[in-house]
Amino acid sequence: MTSPRRDHGGNIDAARARFGGDEWIDLSTGINRQPYPIPALPAHVWTDLPTASAQAALMAQARAAFGTSASGLAVPGAQAAIQMLPRLGRSGQARVISPTYNEHAACLRDAGWQVAELCDVQSLAGADLAVVVNPNNPDGRQYDPADLHALSRQVGRLIVDESFCETTPTLSLAAQADDRLVVLRSLGKFWGLAGLRLGFVFAGAKVTEALARMAGPWPVSGAALELGRIALADTGWRADTLARLQKEAAHLDGLARAIGWHLVGGTALFRTYHTPDALAAQERLARHRIWSRAFSYSAHWLRLGLPGNAAEWSRLSEALPDCAGAHPSAQRHADG
Repeated sequence: MTSPRRDHGGNIDAARARFGGDEWIDLSTGINRQPYPIPALPAHVWTDLPTASAQAALMAQARAAFGTSASGLAVPGAQAAIQMLPRLGRSGQARVISPTYNEHAACLRDAGWQVAELCDVQSLAGADLAVVVNPNNPDGRQYDPADLHALSRQVGRLIVDESFCETTPTLSLAAQADDRLVVLRSLGKFWGLAGLRLGFVFAGAKVTEALARMAGPWPVSGAALELGRIALADTGWRADTLARLQKEAAHLDGLARAIGWHLVGGTALFRTYHTPDALAAQERLARHRIWSRAFSYSAHWLRLGLPGNAAEWSRLSEALPDCAGAHPSAQRHADG
């Protein structure tokens, strides 16, 4: 499979530059637009260097929240781990389930790996390093944890990116993480705290210790350590948010069906639809100052995150019927 262009959702500056206007609703990512409410934080998290005890407190809460006793490391977003992991040891043959979050293959290639992008889990067996995003972004594919655990014994190392796993927690392999099975988690998506830049790696001690040396002594800010600990401990907010997201995802599917779009897949944080012309639909929505995510490898797939409040839902509900007449365009654009 041809590697997709290295682009991302969240590129709202590009939308503003192309279409102008203010008050955009950015639905181009799967980030929760009703984020965890940020409490007042003590002054010392901003003024003092992060302490080892604060890092330990966060990791203790993260293990409890993600149901694991594995060795873990807090990193500045799962992206940091995606960039560091390919540089552990010698490069070799890597295999990645695709299409998926394109940083995995890109970072592997940057580190000198030979990367094959494949379509099914069975084809990953025998790789020096394999990557699966579960549930997958952008099509929401889910993989049986037992199959992935078995695969981890058939490859040199398996990385399972669970950045969107909070909406389907039974998929998680965090409890089985070891030196051959590395699990990534994030506070950026479900908790809606992407700007905090906080993620986690669960693996064997050999892997996490090596990553800790690469990351340096203070990879995560004191504010992120404190807010992450508080957010992960709030089980009531977590349960209420999951119930809301599941209900709203179903509502978004209904709006899409009404204009003839078909669900490709997704999670309770984002939905990917098959449209007559994704770039035409993206442009129609952009006229309403709503930004969506199209993909360079598909002329039809369009991903939408969930609006964050009643006003945003109203704007999207009014804008979507305008997309019903979006037919294949004569001129293709390269926006991500």
